[in-house]
Amino acid sequence: MGDGAGIGPEVVVPALLHPDTLRDCRPVVVGDAERLRQAARVVGVDCAIVPVESPEQAEFTPGRVNVIDLDLLPSDLPWGELSAKAGDAAYHYVRVAAELAMRGDVQGICTAPLNKGALHAAGHLYPGHTELLAHLTGVEEVSMMLSTPKVKVIHVTTHIGLIDAVNRIEPGLVERTVRRGHEAMVRAGVPRPRIGVCGINPHAGENGLFGYGEEEAKIVPALEVLRADGIDARGPLPADTAFFLASRGDYDLIVAMYHDQGHGPVKVLGIETGVNLTVGLPVIRTSVDHGTAFDIAGTGRADAGSMVEALRQAAEMSSAPGAR
Repeated sequence: MGDGAGIGPEVVVPALLHPDTLRDCRPVVVGDAERLRQAARVVGVDCAIVPVESPEQAEFTPGRVNVIDLDLLPSDLPWGELSAKAGDAAYHYVRVAAELAMRGDVQGICTAPLNKGALHAAGHLYPGHTELLAHLTGVEEVSMMLSTPKVKVIHVTTHIGLIDAVNRIEPGLVERTVRRGHEAMVRAGVPRPRIGVCGINPHAGENGLFGYGEEEAKIVPALEVLRADGIDARGPLPADTAFFLASRGDYDLIVAMYHDQGHGPVKVLGIETGVNLTVGLPVIRTSVDHGTAFDIAGTGRADAGSMVEALRQAAEMSSAPGAR
Protein backbone atom coordinates (compact mmCIF):
# COMPACT_ATOMS: atom_id res chain seq x y z
CA MET A 1 0.00 0.00 0.00
CA GLY A 2 2.99 2.30 0.38
CA ASP A 3 3.14 5.26 2.75
CA GLY A 4 -0.34 5.75 4.17
CA ALA A 5 0.11 9.53 4.37
CA GLY A 6 0.78 9.75 0.63
CA ILE A 7 -1.22 8.91 -2.47
CA GLY A 8 -0.53 5.16 -2.29
CA PRO A 9 -3.96 4.22 -0.91
CA GLU A 10 -5.63 6.56 -3.41
CA VAL A 11 -4.04 4.82 -6.41
CA VAL A 12 -4.31 1.28 -5.01
CA VAL A 13 -8.09 1.29 -4.59
CA PRO A 14 -9.07 2.47 -8.10
CA ALA A 15 -6.34 0.33 -9.67
CA LEU A 16 -7.76 -2.80 -8.08
CA LEU A 17 -11.25 -1.81 -9.21
CA HIS A 18 -10.09 -1.16 -12.78
CA PRO A 19 -11.79 -3.59 -15.20
CA ASP A 20 -8.48 -4.83 -16.60
CA THR A 21 -6.95 -5.76 -13.26
CA LEU A 22 -8.98 -8.88 -12.45
CA ARG A 23 -8.39 -9.99 -16.04
CA ASP A 24 -4.62 -9.76 -15.55
CA CYS A 25 -4.06 -10.94 -11.97
CA ARG A 26 -5.51 -11.85 -8.58
CA PRO A 27 -4.44 -8.96 -6.35
CA VAL A 28 -4.27 -8.85 -2.56
CA VAL A 29 -3.22 -5.65 -0.79
CA VAL A 30 -0.83 -5.70 2.16
CA GLY A 31 -1.71 -2.59 4.13
CA ASP A 32 -4.32 -1.06 6.43
CA ALA A 33 -7.99 -1.69 5.69
CA GLU A 34 -9.25 1.48 7.36
CA ARG A 35 -6.87 3.69 5.39
CA LEU A 36 -8.02 2.04 2.18
CA ARG A 37 -11.63 2.76 3.15
CA GLN A 38 -10.69 6.40 3.75
CA ALA A 39 -8.99 6.46 0.34
CA ALA A 40 -12.09 5.00 -1.32
CA ARG A 41 -14.16 7.85 0.14
CA VAL A 42 -11.57 10.40 -1.00
CA VAL A 43 -11.64 9.17 -4.60
CA GLY A 44 -15.41 8.72 -4.52
CA VAL A 45 -15.75 5.00 -5.22
CA ASP A 46 -18.10 2.50 -3.63
CA CYS A 47 -16.40 -0.81 -2.91
CA ALA A 48 -15.95 -3.49 -0.27
CA ILE A 49 -12.60 -3.40 1.55
CA VAL A 50 -12.40 -6.92 2.98
CA PRO A 51 -9.66 -8.05 5.43
CA VAL A 52 -8.26 -11.54 4.80
CA GLU A 53 -5.72 -13.54 6.76
CA SER A 54 -3.89 -14.86 3.68
CA PRO A 55 -4.10 -14.80 -0.12
CA GLU A 56 -5.83 -18.19 -0.04
CA GLN A 57 -8.83 -16.59 1.73
CA ALA A 58 -9.24 -13.87 -0.88
CA GLU A 59 -12.23 -13.79 -3.21
CA PHE A 60 -11.89 -12.06 -6.55
CA THR A 61 -15.13 -10.42 -7.56
CA PRO A 62 -15.78 -6.98 -9.06
CA GLY A 63 -16.05 -4.23 -6.46
CA ARG A 64 -14.09 -6.13 -3.80
CA VAL A 65 -10.60 -5.25 -2.50
CA ASN A 66 -8.88 -7.97 -0.46
CA VAL A 67 -6.41 -6.71 2.14
CA ILE A 68 -4.08 -8.41 4.58
CA ASP A 69 -4.75 -5.85 7.28
CA LEU A 70 -1.72 -5.08 9.45
CA ASP A 71 -3.73 -2.35 11.25
CA LEU A 72 -0.68 -0.19 12.00
CA LEU A 73 -1.93 3.33 11.23
CA PRO A 74 -3.87 5.63 13.56
CA SER A 75 -7.33 6.40 12.19
CA ASP A 76 -6.62 10.15 12.32
CA LEU A 77 -3.31 10.00 10.39
CA PRO A 78 -3.08 13.30 8.43
CA TRP A 79 -2.76 13.17 4.67
CA GLY A 80 0.30 14.75 3.11
CA GLU A 81 2.50 14.99 6.20
CA LEU A 82 5.70 13.09 6.92
CA SER A 83 5.00 10.53 9.64
CA ALA A 84 7.33 8.05 11.32
CA LYS A 85 4.29 5.86 12.03
CA ALA A 86 3.43 5.77 8.36
CA GLY A 87 7.08 5.07 7.50
CA ASP A 88 7.19 2.16 9.93
CA ALA A 89 3.94 0.77 8.57
CA ALA A 90 5.21 1.04 5.00
CA TYR A 91 8.29 -0.97 5.97
CA HIS A 92 6.14 -3.74 7.44
CA TYR A 93 3.88 -3.87 4.37
CA VAL A 94 6.97 -4.59 2.27
CA ARG A 95 8.31 -7.07 4.82
CA VAL A 96 5.09 -9.09 4.82
CA ALA A 97 4.84 -8.98 1.02
CA ALA A 98 8.42 -10.27 0.74
CA GLU A 99 7.65 -13.09 3.19
CA LEU A 100 4.58 -14.08 1.17
CA ALA A 101 6.64 -14.07 -2.02
CA MET A 102 9.50 -16.09 -0.57
CA ARG A 103 7.00 -18.73 0.62
CA GLY A 104 5.44 -18.87 -2.82
CA ASP A 105 2.08 -17.58 -1.58
CA VAL A 106 2.25 -14.78 -4.19
CA GLN A 107 4.05 -14.72 -7.53
CA GLY A 108 4.83 -11.02 -7.69
CA ILE A 109 4.96 -7.80 -5.69
CA CYS A 110 3.62 -4.47 -6.87
CA THR A 111 4.42 -1.49 -4.65
CA ALA A 112 2.83 1.89 -4.12
CA PRO A 113 5.32 4.64 -3.20
CA LEU A 114 6.94 5.00 0.19
CA ASN A 115 8.57 8.12 1.60
CA LYS A 116 12.27 7.77 2.31
CA GLY A 117 12.20 10.46 5.00
CA ALA A 118 9.37 8.70 6.82
CA LEU A 119 11.11 5.34 6.44
CA HIS A 120 14.29 6.76 7.96
CA ALA A 121 12.36 8.55 10.72
CA ALA A 122 11.03 5.14 11.73
CA GLY A 123 14.57 3.75 11.97
CA HIS A 124 14.55 1.75 8.73
CA LEU A 125 17.65 3.08 7.00
CA TYR A 126 17.19 1.95 3.41
CA PRO A 127 17.41 4.23 0.36
CA GLY A 128 14.12 2.85 -0.98
CA HIS A 129 12.07 -0.18 -2.02
CA THR A 130 14.82 -1.62 -4.21
CA GLU A 131 17.42 -1.93 -1.48
CA LEU A 132 14.85 -2.95 1.14
CA LEU A 133 13.53 -5.82 -0.99
CA ALA A 134 17.05 -6.96 -1.80
CA HIS A 135 17.78 -7.16 1.94
CA LEU A 136 14.52 -8.94 2.76
CA THR A 137 14.99 -11.55 0.02
CA GLY A 138 18.70 -12.11 0.68
CA VAL A 139 19.94 -10.78 -2.67
CA GLU A 140 23.23 -8.90 -2.72
CA GLU A 141 22.77 -6.98 -5.97
CA VAL A 142 19.73 -5.90 -7.97
CA SER A 143 19.04 -3.29 -10.63
CA MET A 144 16.33 -0.68 -11.08
CA MET A 145 14.57 -0.64 -14.43
CA LEU A 146 12.09 2.03 -15.54
CA SER A 147 9.60 1.10 -18.23
CA THR A 148 7.42 3.41 -20.33
CA PRO A 149 5.69 2.86 -23.68
CA LYS A 150 8.51 4.79 -25.42
CA VAL A 151 11.66 3.75 -23.60
CA LYS A 152 13.02 1.34 -21.02
CA VAL A 153 16.10 2.08 -18.92
CA ILE A 154 18.13 0.09 -16.39
CA HIS A 155 20.52 1.80 -13.97
CA VAL A 156 24.07 0.81 -13.07
CA THR A 157 23.85 2.94 -9.90
CA THR A 158 20.82 4.56 -8.29
CA HIS A 159 20.41 6.18 -4.88
CA ILE A 160 23.90 7.45 -4.18
CA GLY A 161 25.63 10.77 -4.79
CA LEU A 162 27.04 11.51 -8.22
CA ILE A 163 30.70 11.42 -7.11
CA ASP A 164 30.08 8.10 -5.34
CA ALA A 165 28.30 6.75 -8.41
CA VAL A 166 31.24 7.48 -10.71
CA ASN A 167 33.60 5.85 -8.23
CA ARG A 168 31.39 2.77 -7.91
CA ILE A 169 31.01 2.13 -11.64
CA GLU A 170 33.41 -0.57 -12.82
CA PRO A 171 33.37 -3.15 -15.63
CA GLY A 172 31.98 -5.99 -13.53
CA LEU A 173 29.03 -3.93 -12.28
CA VAL A 174 28.30 -2.66 -15.79
CA GLU A 175 28.42 -6.20 -17.18
CA ARG A 176 26.11 -7.63 -14.51
CA THR A 177 23.65 -4.77 -14.94
CA VAL A 178 23.45 -5.26 -18.69
CA ARG A 179 22.97 -9.01 -18.23
CA ARG A 180 20.09 -8.43 -15.80
CA GLY A 181 18.51 -6.04 -18.28
CA HIS A 182 18.99 -8.48 -21.15
CA GLU A 183 17.37 -11.30 -19.16
CA ALA A 184 14.42 -9.09 -18.18
CA MET A 185 13.80 -8.07 -21.78
CA VAL A 186 13.96 -11.66 -22.99
CA ARG A 187 11.51 -12.64 -20.27
CA ALA A 188 9.22 -9.83 -21.41
CA GLY A 189 9.15 -11.28 -24.93
CA VAL A 190 12.05 -9.54 -26.73
CA PRO A 191 14.29 -12.44 -27.83
CA ARG A 192 17.27 -10.35 -29.00
CA PRO A 193 17.08 -6.97 -27.29
CA ARG A 194 19.13 -4.09 -28.69
CA ILE A 195 20.79 -2.45 -25.70
CA GLY A 196 22.28 1.03 -25.76
CA VAL A 197 24.82 1.75 -23.02
CA CYS A 198 25.34 5.37 -21.98
CA GLY A 199 28.70 6.89 -21.23
CA ILE A 200 29.50 8.75 -18.02
CA ASN A 201 30.82 12.05 -19.32
CA PRO A 202 29.25 14.50 -21.80
CA HIS A 203 29.38 13.08 -25.34
CA ALA A 204 30.58 9.79 -23.79
CA GLY A 205 33.94 11.44 -23.22
CA GLU A 206 34.40 12.68 -26.82
CA ASN A 207 37.42 10.41 -27.37
CA GLY A 208 39.10 11.57 -24.18
CA LEU A 209 38.33 15.28 -24.42
CA PHE A 210 35.93 15.19 -21.44
CA GLY A 211 36.67 13.40 -18.20
CA TYR A 212 39.58 11.15 -17.42
CA GLY A 213 39.03 8.12 -19.62
CA GLU A 214 36.18 6.69 -17.53
CA GLU A 215 34.42 5.21 -20.55
CA GLU A 216 37.47 3.28 -21.71
CA ALA A 217 38.31 2.07 -18.21
CA LYS A 218 34.87 1.35 -16.75
CA ILE A 219 32.48 0.58 -19.64
CA VAL A 220 34.30 -0.63 -22.76
CA PRO A 221 35.76 -3.80 -21.14
CA ALA A 222 32.26 -4.86 -20.06
CA LEU A 223 30.84 -4.30 -23.54
CA GLU A 224 33.58 -6.45 -25.07
CA VAL A 225 32.73 -9.36 -22.77
CA LEU A 226 28.98 -8.97 -23.36
CA ARG A 227 29.29 -8.85 -27.14
CA ALA A 228 31.53 -11.91 -27.08
CA ASP A 229 28.65 -13.70 -25.37
CA GLY A 230 26.22 -12.67 -28.09
CA ILE A 231 24.49 -9.82 -26.23
CA ASP A 232 23.77 -6.85 -28.48
CA ALA A 233 25.17 -4.11 -26.22
CA ARG A 234 26.24 -0.93 -28.03
CA GLY A 235 28.16 2.05 -26.74
CA PRO A 236 29.32 3.93 -24.84
CA LEU A 237 26.67 6.33 -26.20
CA PRO A 238 26.27 10.04 -25.51
CA ALA A 239 23.42 10.14 -23.01
CA ASP A 240 21.96 13.30 -24.51
CA THR A 241 21.02 11.41 -27.70
CA ALA A 242 20.62 7.81 -26.47
CA PHE A 243 17.10 8.34 -25.14
CA PHE A 244 15.94 10.06 -28.31
CA LEU A 245 17.22 7.12 -30.33
CA ALA A 246 15.46 4.67 -28.01
CA SER A 247 12.19 6.60 -28.19
CA ARG A 248 12.14 6.28 -31.98
CA GLY A 249 12.83 2.54 -31.79
CA ASP A 250 16.57 2.16 -32.31
CA TYR A 251 17.06 0.50 -28.91
CA ASP A 252 14.91 -1.77 -26.77
CA LEU A 253 16.73 -0.85 -23.55
CA ILE A 254 19.03 1.94 -22.42
CA VAL A 255 21.62 1.43 -19.67
CA ALA A 256 22.08 4.58 -17.57
CA MET A 257 25.16 5.00 -15.42
CA TYR A 258 23.52 6.97 -12.60
CA HIS A 259 20.11 7.95 -11.24
CA ASP A 260 19.32 11.25 -12.94
CA GLN A 261 20.86 10.22 -16.25
CA GLY A 262 18.07 7.65 -16.58
CA HIS A 263 15.24 9.07 -14.51
CA GLY A 264 15.09 12.52 -16.07
CA PRO A 265 14.48 11.46 -19.68
CA VAL A 266 12.11 8.64 -18.69
CA LYS A 267 9.92 10.93 -16.63
CA VAL A 268 9.71 13.39 -19.52
CA LEU A 269 8.87 10.63 -22.00
CA GLY A 270 6.22 8.82 -20.00
CA ILE A 271 5.87 9.26 -16.24
CA GLU A 272 2.07 8.95 -16.44
CA THR A 273 2.31 5.32 -17.52
CA GLY A 274 5.81 4.60 -16.23
CA VAL A 275 6.58 1.50 -14.19
CA ASN A 276 9.54 0.80 -11.92
CA LEU A 277 10.84 -2.79 -11.96
CA THR A 278 13.41 -4.35 -9.65
CA VAL A 279 15.49 -6.78 -11.71
CA GLY A 280 17.46 -9.57 -10.06
CA LEU A 281 15.14 -10.48 -7.17
CA PRO A 282 13.85 -14.05 -6.81
CA VAL A 283 10.35 -12.65 -7.39
CA ILE A 284 8.97 -10.11 -9.84
CA ARG A 285 8.57 -6.64 -8.34
CA THR A 286 7.04 -3.68 -10.09
CA SER A 287 6.11 -0.24 -8.83
CA VAL A 288 4.57 3.02 -9.89
CA ASP A 289 7.04 5.50 -11.32
CA HIS A 290 6.08 8.37 -9.02
CA GLY A 291 6.46 9.36 -5.39
CA THR A 292 4.13 9.83 -2.45
CA ALA A 293 2.98 13.26 -3.75
CA PHE A 294 2.25 14.70 -0.32
CA ASP A 295 1.12 17.92 -1.99
CA ILE A 296 -2.02 16.26 -3.41
CA ALA A 297 -2.50 13.36 -0.96
CA GLY A 298 -6.02 13.17 0.39
CA THR A 299 -7.48 15.32 -2.40
CA GLY A 300 -8.59 12.59 -4.79
CA ARG A 301 -6.51 14.06 -7.61
CA ALA A 302 -3.98 11.21 -7.87
CA ASP A 303 -3.87 9.32 -11.20
CA ALA A 304 -3.99 5.52 -10.83
CA GLY A 305 -2.77 4.83 -14.38
CA SER A 306 0.78 3.94 -13.38
CA MET A 307 -0.48 1.53 -10.72
CA VAL A 308 -2.78 -0.20 -13.24
CA GLU A 309 0.17 -0.61 -15.59
CA ALA A 310 2.47 -1.80 -12.78
CA LEU A 311 -0.04 -4.51 -11.86
CA ARG A 312 -0.33 -5.54 -15.49
CA GLN A 313 3.43 -5.83 -15.94
CA ALA A 314 3.85 -7.75 -12.67
CA ALA A 315 1.36 -10.33 -13.95
CA GLU A 316 2.87 -10.39 -17.43
CA MET A 317 6.45 -10.92 -16.24
CA SER A 318 5.71 -13.60 -13.68
CA SER A 319 6.22 -17.08 -15.06
CA ALA A 320 4.89 -18.93 -12.00
CA PRO A 321 1.63 -20.91 -12.39
CA GLY A 322 -1.38 -18.95 -11.20
CA ALA A 323 0.29 -15.58 -11.58
CA ARG A 324 -2.32 -14.33 -14.05
